[in-house]
Amino acid sequence: RKDIFIVCGTNGKTTTNNMLCAAIEKEGYKVICNHTGSNMLNGVVAAFVLGAGLSGNLDADYACIEIDEASTRRVFPHFKPDYMVLTNLFRDQLDRYGEIDITIDILSKSIKMAPNMTLVINGDDPLSLFLAKKSGNKFITYGISEKVFDADENSEIREGRFCEMCGTKMHYNYYHYSQLGDYECPNCGFKRPEIDYPATNIECGDHLAFTVQGKNIHAKYKGFYNIYNILAVYAVASHSGVDMRGFQSMLDNFNPENGRIEHFNIKGTIVELNLAKNPAGFNQNINAVMADTKDKDVIILINDRDQDGNDVSWLWDVDFDRFKDKSIKSITVSGIRCQDMRLRLKYVDIPSTLEPNIETAISNKIETGTKNLYVL
Repeated sequence: RKDIFIVCGTNGKTTTNNMLCAAIEKEGYKVICNHTGSNMLNGVVAAFVLGAGLSGNLDADYACIEIDEASTRRVFPHFKPDYMVLTNLFRDQLDRYGEIDITIDILSKSIKMAPNMTLVINGDDPLSLFLAKKSGNKFITYGISEKVFDADENSEIREGRFCEMCGTKMHYNYYHYSQLGDYECPNCGFKRPEIDYPATNIECGDHLAFTVQGKNIHAKYKGFYNIYNILAVYAVASHSGVDMRGFQSMLDNFNPENGRIEHFNIKGTIVELNLAKNPAGFNQNINAVMADTKDKDVIILINDRDQDGNDVSWLWDVDFDRFKDKSIKSITVSGIRCQDMRLRLKYVDIPSTLEPNIETAISNKIETGTKNLYVL
């Protein structure tokens, strides 16, 4: 075999892992991958079982495995990855993870089980940098090396506003979103590192584009956060020696699927389905919706099953007031916790239609809506 890659982080794991697999397969290699995002121990085992022939022997050159952060401690005793891509660290599913410090502690202990593993981290995230420095493992960084938005310091919940090294409030030259940006501690000097794979010339809106290592990269889907996903794949694949000649061709044909920027055309209505499971991710979903200036309908589905997270209090940290826009012709709330979502919108004076049955909510908007539907 060549390398085992694993992908961890709060947001972007499935898209990044599947994109990395597609990039490697584009160069003619066989890859074991848990495409569906089944990222706990059983899902990881299943990926390797499905990659084995009838003889039980693995027939693959690489493995690209997404792993839930809390499951790394159960997976790492069974194999030692060569690379860990860490997309970001945000507060997520309080009933499972607790606060972000618990997630960092779990990952720190897991990384110690693989001392030869190279970390590929988002250098714009102070929490990921802190974890990498604390681990003692070799690490490389990717990041967006220019100001893209005029982000108000107080407009968004930020996990890493205090330095993990000394506790002092961090200074930012600019934010991208949440705690991601160009940061520096005025007390101990902990700061954004020199980035190994920096993205510049950023374009986002109805498409994405950037430059890295003199190469112009573009993608036909939306969501500023996807620049990080693409950049992470480019960084780890390049650093590990994968030939990148087919990278742009792969992007041209890549479909994130699995509810991540998944598109449908149903009876003439364009439907975009996207996942939102924590404040940072939902705020980026809102950015992507608002980048579309055409008239649109929005359906927000909130569930609280075990796999979703039983605690939905995170909804109060999402900037839903940005949905006060004349281009949004209707908002429908659905799912098990639709009443919680309706109440959250009421507190920012946004009216919504209540339809607990998800199929009914979607079919109603397909029949009577703007023909431009976002399902979050």
